[in-house]
Amino acid sequence: QVQLVESGGGLVQAGGSLRLSCAASGRISSNNIMGWYRQAPGNERELVATLTTGGTINYAESYADSVKGRFTISRDNAKNTLHLQMTSLKPEDTAVYYCHYKRWLTSQGYWGQGTQVTVSS
Repeated sequence: QVQLVESGGGLVQAGGSLRLSCAASGRISSNNIMGWYRQAPGNERELVATLTTGGTINYAESYADSVKGRFTISRDNAKNTLHLQMTSLKPEDTAVYYCHYKRWLTSQGYWGQGTQVTVSS
């Protein structure tokens, strides 16, 4: 089992910044894909960013077009903590943000409980 705990959400004005963190614990594989998703009221959960890791190397990052150039995903491998640095926030970024973990070559994934991000105009 894997446990994911997000933190760092809150209320921020448009143009501001927030940094989300996701602490992973349990049976963590060094070969995995971790990512951030978000879900706004009335909308489906959507991908924000993912980071593919092999051993201690972060191989690849990917971002939704809507956040490219504004959000940065990163990971502290020693602490099994995933981060999402969000800058130039817009009201449309308002959502519950979820952390996700999956081992390579498996279908089973794990979700955190989510953290609310609210961007006021």
